Amino acid sequence: MNKLVIKDLYVSAGDKEILKGIDLQINEGEIHAIMGPNGNGKSTLLSTIMGHPAYTVTSGSIEFNGEDVLKMSVDERSRKGLFLAMQYPKEIAGVTNSDFLRAAINARLDKNISLFKFIKEMEGNISRLKMKEDLAHRFVNDGFSGGEKKRNEILQMMMLHPKIAMLDEIDSGLDVDAIKLVSDAILNLKEESNLGLLIVSHYERFFTMIKPSHSHVIVDGRIVVEGDDELVYKIDNDGYDWLYEELKIQPLKEERPMVYSLGTCARNPRGKNA
Repeated sequence: MNKLVIKDLYVSAGDKEILKGIDLQINEGEIHAIMGPNGNGKSTLLSTIMGHPAYTVTSGSIEFNGEDVLKMSVDERSRKGLFLAMQYPKEIAGVTNSDFLRAAINARLDKNISLFKFIKEMEGNISRLKMKEDLAHRFVNDGFSGGEKKRNEILQMMMLHPKIAMLDEIDSGLDVDAIKLVSDAILNLKEESNLGLLIVSHYERFFTMIKPSHSHVIVDGRIVVEGDDELVYKIDNDGYDWLYEELKIQPLKEERPMVYSLGTCARNPRGKNA
């Protein structure tokens, strides 16, 4: 069984401590929702797991299938089966999507993927995500809209077939139809490969479609409450004030403004206007 285990993880950026003792285990086939106010460590957690150089692990451990992730380079973590869909995908001018993905796929294989198989799979996934047919020949994210960039992250995940995927606000900037396409693609891949998922999002609508098996709230670098999908609905309906009061937590000042997707304008199945 594929398993990502995080124990007593402390992480700093420069002289600022961000994560303060995170314990978390993600098994294959599980969907973990990570929630919490902005600026409290959610994206830091995902970036640290993937090996972002801006973050320093000062204490604790991260293991994937019994191996020490912290001793691995970023590309080794990827080849082992970890994947991060970024909140702000980068543009790579001069490198086509097809060249980028073929190189990434071949880095994982003993024998290079055949051109026919690659083209067939890429064209099929582009069609499922309803992306432009010329995507394979476009430079990675160059000139893409925000929504196209997010769907391109999902395309990469579909092509690379990771074992544990981390999605950092993959739904932000997507309209209602695009959120449905993305959530369906994620769930299909989970069913096909028993993918384990660690998902950061502020939007209950997205989690309603994904239906997490586990939910965690991070405040001030700590997981302060855990539950199942009912915790998502409680946060959506009641916000975080009840949690601050119950746990006597002083909320941190948000470091950046909240970004809302068009999907939050719709009525959700629980009857609340999001």
